[in-house]
Amino acid sequence: MAKKTILDFQSMAEKGEKIVYLTAYDYLTAKMQEKAGVEMILVGDSLGMVSLGYDKTFPVTMDDMIRHCQAVRRGAPNTFIVGDMPYMSYQVSDEQAVQNAGRFIKEADMDCIKLEGAGPSIASRVKAINDAGILCMGHIGLTPQFAGQLGGYKAQGRTAQAALKLIDQAKLLEQAGACSILVEGVPAAVGKVITERANIPILGIGAGSYTHGQLLIYADMVGFY
Repeated sequence: MAKKTILDFQSMAEKGEKIVYLTAYDYLTAKMQEKAGVEMILVGDSLGMVSLGYDKTFPVTMDDMIRHCQAVRRGAPNTFIVGDMPYMSYQVSDEQAVQNAGRFIKEADMDCIKLEGAGPSIASRVKAINDAGILCMGHIGLTPQFAGQLGGYKAQGRTAQAALKLIDQAKLLEQAGACSILVEGVPAAVGKVITERANIPILGIGAGSYTHGQLLIYADMVGFY
């Protein structure tokens, strides 16, 4: 099958066609997913728990991510693949963010990178990465790398004020140049509003059925956990 591009996903979103998005961390899983017709794969820093046995994502390094991304690309050469920026690979500066995002493209042949968070500093990172010619997916709502600030792994946007903040964050990331946004752990009504107001594909993970597509951790989907 032909690899989909960001323009294909934009067209699918406009037509109301749902995007199928799964995680993969190894060659064999990626190979099976491509054969099944999965349209987008995320090599998530969730590999810390799923593949490396940690209890959180924080210990995952850039080298961990690059090695797993390389394996997934070999398994799914014709699938749009997103590499997840691990903890402290982009928080320090725009320059650090661009350099590490570039590693995903240069060393692992990723089509896009994803980073967590919102606010002016993250928007600056997204703009810098986009200006370097690299596709960048945002990630708002329940963002595991910011779990300490969120008070743990809890659903977000459950009050009117929190919901409005998420809606504003999505627009800020879009304006900064994000090609897509992953919205995690928010009420379906909030996911719906973010999706309706966006001009880019909105993917959900625990964000209701109104988003342009759904991301699932494959180990959860097949019942490993």
